[in-house]
Amino acid sequence: MLPWIQLTIAGLLEVGWAIGLKYSQGFTRPLATVVTIVTMIASFWLLARAARTLPLGTAYAVWTGIGVLGTTILGIVLFNEPRNAPRLLFMFLILLGIVGLRCQVQAHEAA
Repeated sequence: MLPWIQLTIAGLLEVGWAIGLKYSQGFTRPLATVVTIVTMIASFWLLARAARTLPLGTAYAVWTGIGVLGTTILGIVLFNEPRNAPRLLFMFLILLGIVGLRCQVQAHEAA
């Protein structure tokens, strides 16, 4: 259970640093730059910790999936990015992939 918690937090931190890239304006704003780099390091560190136990491909896919979903949602909310039906459908498919990978690993561990 702990690796999944670490992986989830790592994914959420990925969202933080991805949004931080926007706010840092190409690393020209010092505070936003520092926050972005700190969240980046923490995200990679937690991903590495989770990948010690979880299959690497699964951990990486879930990490990036959480990052993609969170960044896309915040892009819609914070930056008025498009929210059309195809985009929302593909976001749902990414979520479905994350849940599917989690269930597949659980089934493999139970066997």
